[in-house]
Amino acid sequence: MAATPTRDLEATREQLRILEGAGADLIRIAVDSSADVEALRELRLGTDALLSVDLQENYRLAAEVAPLVDKIRYNPGHLHHHQRELTVAEKVAFIVECARKGSCAIRIGVNAGSIAPEYQDRFGDDHTAAIVQCAVDHCQLLDDLGFNDYLVSIKDSDPRLVIEANTRFAEARPDVPLHLGVTEAGMPPDGIIKTRIAFEQLLARGIGDTLRVSLTVPFADKGLEITTGRELIADIENGRFRSVPPNFYDGLNIIACPSCSRVENERFIELAQDVKRVTKEHSEENLTIAVMGCRVNGPGETDDADIGLWCGPKVVNLKRGPVTVGTYGYEEITERLQAEVAAVLHQRRESRTN
Repeated sequence: MAATPTRDLEATREQLRILEGAGADLIRIAVDSSADVEALRELRLGTDALLSVDLQENYRLAAEVAPLVDKIRYNPGHLHHHQRELTVAEKVAFIVECARKGSCAIRIGVNAGSIAPEYQDRFGDDHTAAIVQCAVDHCQLLDDLGFNDYLVSIKDSDPRLVIEANTRFAEARPDVPLHLGVTEAGMPPDGIIKTRIAFEQLLARGIGDTLRVSLTVPFADKGLEITTGRELIADIENGRFRSVPPNFYDGLNIIACPSCSRVENERFIELAQDVKRVTKEHSEENLTIAVMGCRVNGPGETDDADIGLWCGPKVVNLKRGPVTVGTYGYEEITERLQAEVAAVLHQRRESRTN
């Protein structure tokens, strides 16, 4: 997945070069504006790579994008944001018609961090059931429209949920190809371990047709995602499975989204590394800290963490669970985070003693 804003042509061309050089079979970029569409037109002329585009929150761009790419991805959890007078089925029909005219495939990309409101209401805290049913329902929408060139992805930052959800979906719709991934896996080596856990369990069961490794790394190192993915596939094919380290899920858990084109300030990557450094002393605490790099993932996908940071162009929003504590500059956020961690841990100790 390209890490740079698509409209930054020079930087995105470099991303294509890096990813193609690393052996990527398909390269995903994001389109969120007319400027991104125009950039995509130029990028398409300059590469023979297979391209997939994430429609982000603006499904209406499908008409302009579909003729330029090999696959478009939409997230069912984002369809309610625009044109609320239209039903979800009507919006999906529009995307399908665009894909059909553009002769491209569709990925139904369901993400546990952005569950469509109707499924949240229906299933409550049972996120696995919600995202699986959402995927199944959207498959039916495409089936009813006579569109067969599609696949599904069901992702989360927790490999256990990824395993369970994809296994359930494969049982419900064994005919539909699955794209695997642990989203927001974070920085190496933990991000690689989380991804390996999911891939080993799923691929060994014959579940999964394509995959992506998502790591929080500097833009220039995005090729690591490709080489890591190929190494994992080779290990699984040759029976080289690695046991999960004892108590891997215990203690400090830092969730960080991949460095992608939605990131509005490249300092997000450095911040994720700083978070890991300054919280090292709390490695044995059962504490989850989520570091999100954009306005798409940030607000919702930090809600389930004990402490969340979602990064804008100039400021970082600091949250405790779903509640925003404050907004701080990049220069001061690390100190504020340390104070918030101390407050959360102090509150826990007080609760245990009372």
